[in-house]
Amino acid sequence: MNRGFYTILIAQFLSALADNALLFAAIALLMELDSPSWHTPVLQQFFVVSYIALAPFVGAFADAFPKGRVMFISNSIKFIGCLAMLFGAPPLYAYGIVGLGAAAYSPAKYGILTEFLPPEKLVVANSWMEGATVAAIVLGAIIGGILIKPAFAQHLLSGLSIEMSAAKFAIIAVTGLYIAAAIFNLFIPRVEIDHKLPKKNPFFLLHDFWHAFFLLWRDPQGQISLAVTTLFWGAGATLRLVVLAWAVLALGFDLSQATQLMVVVALGIAVGSVIAGRYIALDQSVKVLPTGIMMGIVVILMSLVTDWRIAIFLLFIIGALGGFFVVPMNALLQHRGHLLMGAGHSIAVQNFNENISILILLGGYAMMVKAGLHINTITAIFGAFVSLTMWVILRRYRKVLK
Repeated sequence: MNRGFYTILIAQFLSALADNALLFAAIALLMELDSPSWHTPVLQQFFVVSYIALAPFVGAFADAFPKGRVMFISNSIKFIGCLAMLFGAPPLYAYGIVGLGAAAYSPAKYGILTEFLPPEKLVVANSWMEGATVAAIVLGAIIGGILIKPAFAQHLLSGLSIEMSAAKFAIIAVTGLYIAAAIFNLFIPRVEIDHKLPKKNPFFLLHDFWHAFFLLWRDPQGQISLAVTTLFWGAGATLRLVVLAWAVLALGFDLSQATQLMVVVALGIAVGSVIAGRYIALDQSVKVLPTGIMMGIVVILMSLVTDWRIAIFLLFIIGALGGFFVVPMNALLQHRGHLLMGAGHSIAVQNFNENISILILLGGYAMMVKAGLHINTITAIFGAFVSLTMWVILRRYRKVLK
């Protein structure tokens, strides 16, 4: 890997670090404003909806300009969202602006890899990118938790004779991270634009997106990698809530301790990503599919656990299995998308599918909770769903080869 790749990696790490720290700051701001409790889960929905609503446009945007410039513009939008939150805009709407920047950023950050690196390095590059993202998730949670502590903010601001709430202090710190990410964006090497759009009006972009959507789903390797990544991210978002509720009820943890379990999953994903990057070549990506079935089985086993030490071990295994199978699938999807339509287009399609999956699976989880199912039953159903879906995908792939 050359210097340009590490510039991309640092820029992605800083931007993801800011994204994850900002979530805690936004929640703290809602609490300071005495907002209704239902605003907290809705906060994430305002962030996610941009990925779905803007999917037809952000991929074309990422492919129409140098991706380093797109990443700079996207971080600038996130910065504007932070400022809006800081200067009194409703946190839900301001966080939605940040989501707008994140939706535009995603096709560029992954799409540039296919333009900047040869195919044989894509799995390794994705493992680095996934590892940096996981590190940002872990550190973002730690930094966000520290920044929103009133005592910490007061200690730093006391010498400056400035009165400011902890939430607003945290938001200011996050804006600094976005500025740092934008500076690194300026040093990302320019690569040639290889999928220029013939037209730029909205109706053409909508038609172009749906053309890319069906083109990717009809491609044998594209549909398999897209199905796997769609399941993974939808399942991952739901698993986070399932584990939090399960840890409280099954292990007797408080919410703070339960949250720390997600760090174990993130570390597992990082380890699995590194192993995949080292041992799985792009042309062997589909060989990791059985790992997804194994991950679902381990989730089912979680419903039988009452000891926190066993729980930590199993959660690490779940994360490692997930990281091991999703990294090669991401690389394969980027490669096929780059060949068929442009990496930005394909990743926009991927984001569209993944975030719809998140909304659907979270809705299913909410309905099971409303129906009064025990958390162990929900955990077992969720694990069985993952394993069964991965088995269907694996069988479908083998059928396509024939």
